[in-house]
Order: sequence, then C-alpha cells, then structure tokens
Amino acid sequence: MSITLTASPESLSFDPLRTALIIVDMQNGYCSPGGYFGHLGVDLSPADRVIPTIDRLARSVRRAGAQVVWLQNGWDPELKEAGGPDSVNQRKGNSLKLMRTRQELSGKLLTKGGWDYALVEGLTPDPADIVVPKPRYSGFAGTQLDSILRSRRIDTLLVCGVATNVCVESTIRDAFFKEYFPVLVHDACFQAGPDFIQQATIYNVEKFFGWSAVTDDVVRACDGVAAVAA
Repeated sequence: MSITLTASPESLSFDPLRTALIIVDMQNGYCSPGGYFGHLGVDLSPADRVIPTIDRLARSVRRAGAQVVWLQNGWDPELKEAGGPDSVNQRKGNSLKLMRTRQELSGKLLTKGGWDYALVEGLTPDPADIVVPKPRYSGFAGTQLDSILRSRRIDTLLVCGVATNVCVESTIRDAFFKEYFPVLVHDACFQAGPDFIQQATIYNVEKFFGWSAVTDDVVRACDGVAAVAA
C-alpha cells in the first residue's frame, strides 16, 4: 500500500513495506552527559526532546510494517576498525584525538562493549529491528547496510538521530548516491554545533539530496496504514 507523506520540498509517496527508519548513533557518547560529545563541548540539551521523539517514531513505523535499523558508531577496543596510523579517520576523528591527548579517556570513547558506545537509555531496539555497527560517519561506509536494505527491497529511508550535520547527513548523501529516496525527519535529530548548522543540513537535503519531514506527519501517515491493516 502506497501512502503519501507531507514533506518538503514536496510530498512523497512510499510503501511502508519497502521503507526503513534509519536511527543514527543514538548512543551515550553522543547523547549523555559524560560521553564523547560532552567532552567535545556539544550542547546535549536537545537529546531530552529527540529521544522520546525517536521512540514514538520507531513505534509508529513498526506498526505500519516498516523496518527499523539502528546504526551504532565506534570501534573495537584495539581500534583496528578505526584505521591505520596514516588513516584520515585517525587524523580527523575527534573522539580518537581526545583519547590520544587525554589519557583518562583512552579506550573509553565509542569503544565497543563500553558505556559510551551503548545505545542511550530510553531507546531499546525491538527484536525485529536490525542493529548495524559502523566505523565511519556514513551508515553505508564499511557496513552491510546497503545489502540489508536491498535484500528486503527497501527503497525509501526515513533518517533521524545524531548528529544532523555529520553522521545523519553523511548517511543521507550516500543513500542518494545509491539511488534510495532519503527523508530527513529533522525534529528527530540534533546537530553538533549552533542551530544554523541544523538549518544548513535541512536546506542541503531538501535542495539536493532528498526530502525533509517532521515526526507528526510521519506518524500520521504510518498510523493511517496501520488502521487500514487492522
């Protein structure tokens, strides 16, 4: 069943059974005081709004029959997945730089098995959801995400999470390049930086890479499908 989502710059029709909600990096490191973003000085206050918004969004798209995929950013404790000594990721990755310069943080930021890497309290994947570890900003870089989506005939991606201007936008750009239809659910995201950064990503997505929408409109569209199915 095709449904129409109110979006910008124009409405978009999609089939929930060929749609995935991509939840990007809702981890303690990015959302909780004492985590990686906190050490970096990012304003975490939007997390209190975004966490319940994403939970509501996930419940709604599940009821409509869409797939939920959680992306989880980080590396093994030995940092082999972070790249070799000459890797640009090692050079530019702020969490990696912090762990090198602040000994008390060594092995703690975005490290698999640790608190910083774990999904934030208040968001729990459903047994039917899929969790995809990722070693870079984009959910498609060095992961099985593309194969997971294509094997399920998914062509439309609702994308939310953190940070809007980094991992969320990177994932949306790669989705566009791979011929998916990406939708930024912008009120279920927050940025690393001032508010104009959030607005810049919304502009980029609407103008060049896809569509943007708000949670209320996504839930309204998905709940309409669920009601018909019932």
